[in-house]
Amino acid sequence: MKRRDLIRSLATIAVGAAAIPLSNLVEARVGRPATPGSVAGVRRRTRRRTRRRVYRHMTLYSLPYGCSTTRVRAGVTYYYCGGIWYQPTYQGTTVVYVVTDIESGANTNVEFYE
Repeated sequence: MKRRDLIRSLATIAVGAAAIPLSNLVEARVGRPATPGSVAGVRRRTRRRTRRRVYRHMTLYSLPYGCSTTRVRAGVTYYYCGGIWYQPTYQGTTVVYVVTDIESGANTNVEFYE
């Protein structure tokens, strides 16, 4: 039993010693566009995650980024942002926004809060 433990510990040390020189070969340079930690890479991935294409009758849990314009049409309050009309309604106890109308030429690829 002791011999098996000795062999196992020597094998662990050998694997650890072999991994140390490999750590010098792998190097991430923060600040380069291709690295995951760079500002450019983080912003690009964040924009990709927060941009959505909206379509008519779509239910959203938040309004797009920078949308705060309210307008009243036929006695109903809507949010109007870049040619897209959002109607606030309740889904249970939560306020959701339904896309009711999209004007022609409106950009339907909008950015949302995270």
